[in-house]
Amino acid sequence: MNSHIKSDSAVAQPSLSADSILPLNIHPAASTEKLVFVGASTGGTEAIKTFLLGLPENCPGILISQHMPEAFTRPFAERLDGLCKVRVKEAVDGEKILPGHAYVAPGHSHLLLKRTGSNYVTELSQGPPVNRHRPSVDVLFRSAANVAGKNAVGVILTGMGKDGASCMREMKQAGAYNFAQSEASCVVFGMPREAIALGGVDEIVAIDDMAKRVMQHLENRL
Repeated sequence: MNSHIKSDSAVAQPSLSADSILPLNIHPAASTEKLVFVGASTGGTEAIKTFLLGLPENCPGILISQHMPEAFTRPFAERLDGLCKVRVKEAVDGEKILPGHAYVAPGHSHLLLKRTGSNYVTELSQGPPVNRHRPSVDVLFRSAANVAGKNAVGVILTGMGKDGASCMREMKQAGAYNFAQSEASCVVFGMPREAIALGGVDEIVAIDDMAKRVMQHLENRL
């Protein structure tokens, strides 16, 4: 899988913020259900694989935004599903987020978290690219801040640029706990570096240790 390939939406597009898709409106529902939010770009397919391979089948639901063209996201999810203990699938609109499942944003849409009744569900948006990307990590992280608040854990992985940095800070302000991949284990340290510089990161962890540390944190918060 060529994780360095940029989607068509990443070319010649204005650099819009997450405000173009949804406003910042932090009103998390009263819930104790934990969720994990992952953002990645260049080098991210291997980093995501390493992360998911380390997770147990009973881990919280995971939402993933990886910069990738539309034709590649479903095969990517299907390949991971055959390797990992967690169930991995390309996200569709309006599905209930289940423990032990990872939902990969399709290459044609932003992936957002939504609350319907007592359930967390997925939402897809074909709004404009954010930070010149669709799917955008900032859009996913903004929805996490708004809807999940302190029940969210953010993970920003290898990637070029700044997508995810500003809204990871919003997640932290909403009570989330956030991890960034270490520079030494990144293909490109751009996205984690930006998130760290903005003050949105609580821990910096090598990719080989990321799943273990995320699960340790979640177990300590239960």
